[in-house]
Amino acid sequence: MPEVRFDQYYRYDELVQILKGYAREFPHLIRLESIGQSHEGRDIWLIAATCFATGCDREKPALWLDGNIHATEIAPSSACLYLIETLVKGYGNEPDITRCLDTRVFYICPRVNPDGAEMALADSPKFLRSGTRPYPYNDEDDGLAIEDIDGDGRILMMRVRDANGPWKISPAEPRLMVRREPTEVGGQYYRLYPEGKIRNYDGVLIPLQQPKEGLDFNRNFPVHWRQESEQNGAGPYPVSEPEVRSLVKFVTSHPNITGSLSFHTMGGLLLRPYSHKSDDELPEGDRQVYQRLGQKGSELTGYPAFSIFHGYRAHPKDYATGAFDDWMYEHRGVFAWTVELWNPIGNAGITDYCPVEWFRDHPVEDELKLLRWHDKYCPEEGYIEWYPFEHPQLGKVELGGWNEIYTWSNPPQALLEREIAPFPRWLVWHLLISPRLELVEAMAQPLGNDTYRVRFVIQNTGWLPTYITQKALEKKAVRGCLCRIELPEGATIEMGCDRADIGQLEGRAHLPSAFVWYEGDATQDRGKVEWVVRAPTGGTLRLEARHERAGIVRTEVHLCSS
Repeated sequence: MPEVRFDQYYRYDELVQILKGYAREFPHLIRLESIGQSHEGRDIWLIAATCFATGCDREKPALWLDGNIHATEIAPSSACLYLIETLVKGYGNEPDITRCLDTRVFYICPRVNPDGAEMALADSPKFLRSGTRPYPYNDEDDGLAIEDIDGDGRILMMRVRDANGPWKISPAEPRLMVRREPTEVGGQYYRLYPEGKIRNYDGVLIPLQQPKEGLDFNRNFPVHWRQESEQNGAGPYPVSEPEVRSLVKFVTSHPNITGSLSFHTMGGLLLRPYSHKSDDELPEGDRQVYQRLGQKGSELTGYPAFSIFHGYRAHPKDYATGAFDDWMYEHRGVFAWTVELWNPIGNAGITDYCPVEWFRDHPVEDELKLLRWHDKYCPEEGYIEWYPFEHPQLGKVELGGWNEIYTWSNPPQALLEREIAPFPRWLVWHLLISPRLELVEAMAQPLGNDTYRVRFVIQNTGWLPTYITQKALEKKAVRGCLCRIELPEGATIEMGCDRADIGQLEGRAHLPSAFVWYEGDATQDRGKVEWVVRAPTGGTLRLEARHERAGIVRTEVHLCSS
């Protein structure tokens, strides 16, 4: 078993060794492959987790999981590792995990963005949104560039005395900076900046430099893509970035994927499409299923679930497009989620707040609660007391404040496992609701004169229908269930064709919460094909039913010659 700790974050080489260790230790459950390379040439690794003795992964319903598409959001990689650890330990011991891996497959990509994550975790870190490729220009702007200027491996805040500064030291807590009152004068005031140096400083103006690496991979997917003038960071064209292209290529070549979940930080939220339009635009059946999935997710994780458009927009007139979850739902026709791990605000005991509005305005008491939470749970790595530093351009400044990557962007390392531990239960449940073909009947009834009436009946035993979403039907994103018959030598089909498309099979997701007498339980989950076959010398018929999202059924029927 690889030695994995869930109270620390791993750099790329360490992460790769852990993944290789899982594949080496559990070859019957874990397969590791590279699905592409990053801008800087690092492999993007993916694990397929299933019991390979019970069938090929491509012939089983799948759930896609990924993490760390954004550079500083490193806890998602740990969440993926925690799922892998739970699966290999639970197989053969936990009934749901065993049934899940026997019949289905997880595709897990722990670190979509290895270049950006490596820069965030470096000894001298740099914080980017996504990848390291310069975009939209290769030029470096003037202004304050965020970096670790004192070489302690942290990027903190700088406070600089300024008579016209908008901040002051809180009288209630000397570590805390609070806003200066609108009419206040005569005090000691400060300006606050991210830690860093100023390119081409003129001694007066300190603009914040826009990072030369301005890409946002989660705006680069091929759904409602918008160019730079409309949305920052989306890239020069859809799927322009190799990291995004690797994901799109894998997903589109694996039609057995029935759902997706992408781990991000932060907020403690289960978010779903749409990002760019109202729930009124969702097919009603999909909206209802999304609600059921979200309710289960909230029950198991404690995170609230809601639409991005209705609860997670920075401005009422603003919206995001080109995101992975929107692409998975809109184009691929599967239920997709974005999970924002970690909620420092809620952990501090702050309640009844809007996740977006809180950052615009909140009471000072909230800041005091956050500091009290810090002092109890992460006193060493969270909020750093202000200390003097001789800045090469600004002279005497103070460094301190939140160590953001280990308090806001991600859980403190000591709290990491507690945060990610609830998710495997929801993920296993989410995969177990996927459609799955199973055999009901395969028989051959002799009719005389070497002819047989062959009947092949299958059913979908999953909760979801074989097509997954109404959107998939609308977009014609999924084929029906194909049934085939293979004849023994000398046999012929007298009635029927060797291949039949019997369409989609329903699941149980559409059922109401109480029985409705005038509807009943119609057998829409079943499909039947019949043939008349002439086989003068008998032999064995091979029957197959295949659905790209619901798996495959193979069986044989023996014919007795007269």
